[in-house]
Amino acid sequence: MKKLIGIAVATVLATAVHAGNITVTGSDTLVILAQKWAEVYMGAHPDVKIQVSGGGSGVGFAALQNQKTDVADASRKIKPAEELACIKAFGRRPTEYKVALDGLSVYVSQDNPVKELSLEQLKGIFTGKITSWKDVGGNDAPITIYSRENSSGSYEFFKDHVLKGSDFAASAQTMQGTAALVQAVSADKNGIGYGGAAYGAGARALGVKKEDASAAVYPNEQTVFDGSYPIWRYLYTYVNPALDKDEIGAYLKWIRSDAGQQVAKDFYYPLPDDLRAK
Repeated sequence: MKKLIGIAVATVLATAVHAGNITVTGSDTLVILAQKWAEVYMGAHPDVKIQVSGGGSGVGFAALQNQKTDVADASRKIKPAEELACIKAFGRRPTEYKVALDGLSVYVSQDNPVKELSLEQLKGIFTGKITSWKDVGGNDAPITIYSRENSSGSYEFFKDHVLKGSDFAASAQTMQGTAALVQAVSADKNGIGYGGAAYGAGARALGVKKEDASAAVYPNEQTVFDGSYPIWRYLYTYVNPALDKDEIGAYLKWIRSDAGQQVAKDFYYPLPDDLRAK
């Protein structure tokens, strides 16, 4: 009985979070798309107010478990510990929705002659084992690494899927947000960094090879959709199931509808038909 009362109280508290507004917090990868979704949706639903902020996927999950946001955006899946914290906070697992596809891109300056790298070379560069562009077919110059803060979903995804759990080089410069990272890379002819496909203006995305002998694949809608680009991922939203109804439920359904996915296409890559809300 005590547990049921606790769940009921958590639900009441969760329901009070948005207080007439929808709050969205989390992934910097998703923030520009989330802002556009909000703008388009509010234009068609003037009675709904949507507030969007970034900070990183980890920040979004913390806000969700502390019932400070209605929706948490993430560029990675929720961790077991984060899910457990949500269960303790509001009595159930958060509902996960896939909302778009992304080809996590590796960026260099337009002045860098290197066009492609293998996953093994990327691991060597970002862990600090390869320190000169000359060693990967470029100029005789030191490599400057730009990375994201450790609360970033992109940071964790890149570490897990490219570095295979190894640590980033101690020399890596931590950037607050993908926009700042890409801006730094675009101005540094010896720089390299990574981020969502929506942020590439001013820099150049490298082709990525699964193996040293493989053909390089560039991120685009087709290569991400068919999985041939090696560093593709889903982008997610998470919500307390108690809030997944009424205006919040309608908004999340619209995001995954054909109309919402058409907006997504201007930034990332839309979901396949079987993952869309009908």
